[in-house]
Amino acid sequence: MKRIRRWAVICIGSGLLLCIIAGAVSAWSNRSLPPAPQETDRLEALNVARLEESLHLKSTLGADIWPGWGEAHIPILLWNRQMSFLTGVSNPPTAWELIPGEKFGGTPVYRKPTQDPQNFAVQLDGVWVASMAIKWETDAFMMDMFHQILPPLVRDIFPYRLLIQPSEVQITGVLHETFHVYQISVAPEGLNLAENAQKHDQEYETVDANMHEAWRREIDWLAKALQAKTRDETTALVRQFLQARAQRRVDYSIQGNLLEYERMIEWEEGLAKYVELESWRQAATTPGYQPVLPSTSDPDFKGYATFSKRWSDEISQMKRQASQAGSVRFYYTGMAQGVLLDRLMPDWKTRILQGNDWLEDLLAEAVR
Repeated sequence: MKRIRRWAVICIGSGLLLCIIAGAVSAWSNRSLPPAPQETDRLEALNVARLEESLHLKSTLGADIWPGWGEAHIPILLWNRQMSFLTGVSNPPTAWELIPGEKFGGTPVYRKPTQDPQNFAVQLDGVWVASMAIKWETDAFMMDMFHQILPPLVRDIFPYRLLIQPSEVQITGVLHETFHVYQISVAPEGLNLAENAQKHDQEYETVDANMHEAWRREIDWLAKALQAKTRDETTALVRQFLQARAQRRVDYSIQGNLLEYERMIEWEEGLAKYVELESWRQAATTPGYQPVLPSTSDPDFKGYATFSKRWSDEISQMKRQASQAGSVRFYYTGMAQGVLLDRLMPDWKTRILQGNDWLEDLLAEAVR
């Protein structure tokens, strides 16, 4: 008995010591977190370099990622909480100031104080631009959010560095937003319908509260289809997914505005999410692709080598979305259907923006 007690004391003491050491290491690490930009009235060189890589990826691999999108000229707006920066326009919108001596891609860069910042497509004096926060703002938002929700004893030693995203998230996130601008140029009515469908968000959440288990089954079939090794196996699992989706909609009377809500957000955000991840995948797997952003100048850039882990994380996140409120679930289910259509109907991209087909319709056609 004494030996057991002594062993228990040793184990507990060792555990406490490890916790203290881990807490001290974490607290020390937090002191070296990336600082806020020193110049908020200009784009820092690293933000410029990341944007250059986004557009290099788009122009180099864009034709294979989405026909027509790669060569489309799309202005970019990057913002921090103090200032927004606009590039790619020949005539600046009202109230935008030229930054003397600063150019990007041979065109001037303009700025104005940040107001109502968004990660989406925004319209400036009739011109649609892709709007995205700089990477530091996104990382800081995540760290601030955790700092607010953690208890006082934990918040100072929590390893916030784990929340810092790789630069690939920023690079492909910009491409996500450029695709929304492309959607507007090719299918403006579709994007308007998608935005109008989001007005039914509260109505959908009321019904959705009872659908979590049905969504879990549906998404599980979708995830299994993504993991399938053969076309026959993929086809069989896609049929199970479509059957589960149809049954859920019957069981919970998903029709009219609620049906449009599901389909339109998968079309709007799922396709952009697809472009985001497909850009990362192709950058990681295309022989000969050379980033213009060197890892030596950006410690958060991994040369796209972590795509497999990112993909696994995204599938796990899709599964968690079964019980989460809000529209984010459809980013993932729409993206996943696009990946499956790549396998089962390679020409699906020539049809999906025409407004006559939904992702699930094309999948059903592919496995019929």
